[in-house]
Amino acid sequence: MTRIITSLAEISASYDAVFCDLWGCLHNGIAPFPAAVSALQAFRAGGGRVVLLTNAPRARAEVEKQLTAMGVPADCWDTIATSGDSARLAMFRGTVGHRVYFIGQETDLPFFEPIHLLENCPQIHRVALAEAEGIVCTGPVDPHADPEVYRPDFLYAKQKGLKLLCANPDIVVDRGESREWCAGALAALYTEMGGESLYFGKPHPPVYDLSRRRLAELGRDVPDARILAIGDGIQTDIKGALGEDIDSLFVTGGLAAAETKTSHSPAPDALSAYIQREMIEPTFAIGQLR
Repeated sequence: MTRIITSLAEISASYDAVFCDLWGCLHNGIAPFPAAVSALQAFRAGGGRVVLLTNAPRARAEVEKQLTAMGVPADCWDTIATSGDSARLAMFRGTVGHRVYFIGQETDLPFFEPIHLLENCPQIHRVALAEAEGIVCTGPVDPHADPEVYRPDFLYAKQKGLKLLCANPDIVVDRGESREWCAGALAALYTEMGGESLYFGKPHPPVYDLSRRRLAELGRDVPDARILAIGDGIQTDIKGALGEDIDSLFVTGGLAAAETKTSHSPAPDALSAYIQREMIEPTFAIGQLR
């Protein structure tokens, strides 16, 4: 049964590391949450390590720049693992070929820069759909447009037998008060149409392997029983933690705030109903990370 807590400090002594989500937990896409920053700073001060585990379709260096510009203090985290880096590893290994049709924004073009985890990265060529061996999707060009606008291209791609590499499995994300579509929404549409989508972020295993590698780079050998996953996406953060057999802290005041009737804390009955409907049970729940 999920235990509702009021602060990370209530349970932090049981863990040596956390895999913490970004959007909806540490920030809202515009500014950091001060209470969340303080909670992670306190965890680190007690000897814990913080891996920021995000489904952002970008390299960790780009995410770090974004966090700095947003005003997230560098002393509330140790390292970053991104869905983008996990997907980039797969792309450079030729998972969808070396001539790809790119769906994404101009700001995501660093996705195609060589990755340090591989020696002699092959060059990936962005080409027209008719010339492509596969599709790389970091997100819709217009995050507010209905994903259905991609149906004609996806029908053609499916007929060609192209695989779609999804760099961000999230369906939606909240930027302040505005909800935006993510790459996961496009991948879901392509799969629904009969195409093959390949995922590399939460809840899928590759990004957790990368997170453990990032943790090991800090010189810490942390067993899974001492890792806590924190996130507001029950189908990504919490489902992924369950699949990896690690404990989870569900931040109900993010994407599921309405369903869980969260103000300071989730309403117990609403949380229970939501968990039963999703059929995914977190270890702990909290209104906001604090």
